[in-house]
Amino acid sequence: MWFLLAVVVFTGLAGAAWLLTHIPLPPEVPQAQTSIVYDGTGSQLALFHGDENRFPVRLDQVPKVTQDAVVAAEDRKFFEHSGVDPIGILRATWADLRHKGALQGGSTITQQYVKNAFVSGSDRTLVRKLREAVVAVKLEQKYSKQQILERYLNTVYFGRGAYGIQAAAKAYYQKDASQLDLKESVYLAGIIRSPSGSDVSDHPAQAKMLRTFVLNSMITSRVITPVQAQEVERVDLASYVAPPVRRDTTVTSSIKGVDYFVEYVKQKLRTSYSDDQIFRGGMRVYTTLDPRLQNLAYDSVYTETLDRPADPAGALVSLDNDGHVVAMVGGKDWEASKVNLAAGAGFGGNGRQGGSTFKPFLLAETIKEGYSVQSSFNGPAKIVFPKADNGKDWKVSNYEDSAYGQVNLIDATVNSINSVYAQLVTVIGPQKVAEMAHQLGIKSGLGDPPPVSITLGTPNVSVLEMADAYLTFANEGNQTDPRAIKRLTVGDSVLVDDRPKRTRVLEREQADMVNFILGQVIERGSGAAAQLPSGPAWGKTGTTEDNGDAWFIGFNRKLTTAVWMGYPAGQSVPLVNVHGVAKVNGGSIPAEIWRRYMSKAAPDTGVYPVPTEFGGRPISDSGILPYSTPTSSTVVGKSSDSSDSSGDSGATRKSAPTSKPDVAATPPTTSATVDTEPPAPRATSPPVTANPVCERKLPVTVPGC
Repeated sequence: MWFLLAVVVFTGLAGAAWLLTHIPLPPEVPQAQTSIVYDGTGSQLALFHGDENRFPVRLDQVPKVTQDAVVAAEDRKFFEHSGVDPIGILRATWADLRHKGALQGGSTITQQYVKNAFVSGSDRTLVRKLREAVVAVKLEQKYSKQQILERYLNTVYFGRGAYGIQAAAKAYYQKDASQLDLKESVYLAGIIRSPSGSDVSDHPAQAKMLRTFVLNSMITSRVITPVQAQEVERVDLASYVAPPVRRDTTVTSSIKGVDYFVEYVKQKLRTSYSDDQIFRGGMRVYTTLDPRLQNLAYDSVYTETLDRPADPAGALVSLDNDGHVVAMVGGKDWEASKVNLAAGAGFGGNGRQGGSTFKPFLLAETIKEGYSVQSSFNGPAKIVFPKADNGKDWKVSNYEDSAYGQVNLIDATVNSINSVYAQLVTVIGPQKVAEMAHQLGIKSGLGDPPPVSITLGTPNVSVLEMADAYLTFANEGNQTDPRAIKRLTVGDSVLVDDRPKRTRVLEREQADMVNFILGQVIERGSGAAAQLPSGPAWGKTGTTEDNGDAWFIGFNRKLTTAVWMGYPAGQSVPLVNVHGVAKVNGGSIPAEIWRRYMSKAAPDTGVYPVPTEFGGRPISDSGILPYSTPTSSTVVGKSSDSSDSSGDSGATRKSAPTSKPDVAATPPTTSATVDTEPPAPRATSPPVTANPVCERKLPVTVPGC
């Protein structure tokens, strides 16, 4: 009998010795880690954590009282045993047999860490338990107790998707682990035993019982006094534990309206990385957002302007000269609407029609092809191109049916004259306008084939891509894609280190010509409300049919900013009677929002070179498709090179044969939308004293001076 028992004991000891010497310490199972998003100053914006929120910290960042609470609750002999506590195992087994095992635990902290970090799977076989014990002993031989405790505190599950003490402090108290006090530490230490069954928000009785257990364990371990325990017991748990928030993104910044930008960053990451990498890969995402400019932008759109419950929505995107998104206002309230009105398709919305903000795209292509901006056009109030709209007549009207005399492209842009730009697109061709728009930065589809109405901005586009297209003008013809992420790292690996990539779309002289005209829009045209007190600005207004959308997009030498406003329900809801404005157009409230933001965000006195000549070949009447001008309203005015014809006689204009080289074929269109932009008070230039450009000593004669 004794001989057999001795053989069994010897065999067991020999087997344990063999396991300790022959089973190597396995590699740690990779642990999911929360990804952190930072703003442009390096301050934390948000956390991407999915169902698992992890944020490792050093042991010296965890208060001593928290360490004591966990050790007392989970493994009072932690600093005495060598990884396995046989007496503790026997005690837990005996308690289980007596049906009192709810508060007992047989595994040491080291064994629990091994289970979390080294041995995958959830089976409870004898072989697995033996393997855990062996690895625990070997781990104790490799690491100090402090190192093991640190690893344990960073991997143990606390419920609410929080893995590790830092994530738990955030989940339950919305603070860092370093700020935990006694009562908070006791609750977290207790919840380790039953993460899903002891959250005070769902199981208050069990949570209170576990708190009492931990406090008694700490008294037994002599790390707190009975008086301290009584003080904690007197505090209602629910009074200091935050309610749970279940989502994969936690915005931690108080920057105004930042949720839309955070969601935009997340969706941009998804174009290159998997959800597993984003939510569990421990990414460090350094974004371009400027907190000061973001707050200014939100205030300019909502706090100071669209501040009434029934007001339409607004959106704003601001880019620096490298294409960095420094501000993005995608909506008023993320919790009320998660549609990002600034980012367009793919971010909850579909974009909106751009209106006359598209006209500079046609202007740029016209200049690039060598035509003169001094080319003269008739500016009737209404114009009809037979069969030009996919076999139907294309009808275009100016704002308020205003008629103009003969005007050049400078004044046609300054006053946003639809009937002139309708003629111009028949010369250049919608396809070339679409190609230019894409080259400038527009990513949205513009029709296949694009409609002739593209010149009036009928395609849907986003505020972001419109800002980027105008940034190309601001950068004197160099296109740069907009970017919200400057740097992206995982551990020591750098995945993204942003460098702007520039592509020349226009020659500098061509871009300067466009910019000169856009400057005139603000100085004496439809964008006068956007004039900045600190220096010059360049931009364009845009309004869609029946005042469904209103835009202002502009820039100075520091920032390019696009502003849109409209009702989220769609263009069919007109912008009327808003803050005393009977009919909102791009030159009214949007221009005021733009000025309010830009005057504080980027005061600047920088200028662009004034063109030395207005050369190029003129666009002849023969290059324009035939049109008729129905009898309409009063002539608003005549430009300095106008003839006596008012342009509203109803006569039909003739064109040269379609084989002429500079006559573009007119493809089918989708719909005929009337862009509604207000004219300036008159088509001719104001007196010289009212136009700063005219006060300069210029090498050429500037139209209107």
